Amino acid sequence: MTKNRNLAKPSNSREIDAFLDKVASTPTVFAASSSGRLIFALDATASREPTWDRACQIQGEMFSETEALGGLEVQMAYYRGYGAFNATPWIRDSKSLVGYMTGVHCSGGRTQIERVLEHALAETTRRKVNALIFIGDCVEEDVDGLCSLAGKLGLMGVPVFIFQEGDEPMASSAFRQIADISGGAHCSFDSSSARQLRDLLAAVAVYAAGGRKALENYSARKGGDALLITRQVK
Repeated sequence: MTKNRNLAKPSNSREIDAFLDKVASTPTVFAASSSGRLIFALDATASREPTWDRACQIQGEMFSETEALGGLEVQMAYYRGYGAFNATPWIRDSKSLVGYMTGVHCSGGRTQIERVLEHALAETTRRKVNALIFIGDCVEEDVDGLCSLAGKLGLMGVPVFIFQEGDEPMASSAFRQIADISGGAHCSFDSSSARQLRDLLAAVAVYAAGGRKALENYSARKGGDALLITRQVK
């Protein structure tokens, strides 16, 4: 599929409401005395460089908002260039994650979302993963194959939460299917809004670390866009 490099239009409040509603209603399973585990996957092809830089600056919110819930373990995964795919060790602090992220340079290439989903499956067979976040702008792969992998993740209790930069229609359709089949959610975001991306990332991180109740408490305390969560949690 052809990439669309147009800037994203802002998500309307109804779309963000629906996304946060899906996050709030998604069940999660935790091992006793364990921290939440979240795979943070990004498209690092050339078009993604501006958003990669913003993600480096705001990702700390994921850790700071989950400390009181027992903490969060994050593994960053990314693809770029011609067939390059990498994943970091599991990380428990923002400084370490920034160190890995700033060492990555975006490079032109095709999407490798299949590699991301296969990696998440492999990781959760070794130790339970509570959620997968993916940030990207397009899909250049067989959607049926991606949906098959998403279904396997859903059966294993790993919802996929997709943040789409832009509104390319074919990518939106594919991302929605992947999210729905896995039990996760999809939301587009405005490439100029770092705050919106920060709040959405933090919301999913809080869910991964503490489930629906923690998400409700977070939204009540945080205010702003996060108040959208309060109206959705029953």
